[in-house]
Amino acid sequence: MAKKTHLKVRLVPESNPDSKFIYYAKKPTKGEKAKDKLKLKKYNPNTRKHEFFIEKKLPPHSK
Repeated sequence: MAKKTHLKVRLVPESNPDSKFIYYAKKPTKGEKAKDKLKLKKYNPNTRKHEFFIEKKLPPHSK
């Protein structure tokens, strides 16, 4: 079986990490970008502005 090339990460607003609005993005598992924390500028409908969203760990799931 092949190794995964991308990893799913959760993006939360940098200014308010406890916000209910989040984005999901794919992050590479190899290379230089795999080591850096993902930081993207996205639209936040709660504040109605474009803000920076930073990477956080996915919450644990229950079976």
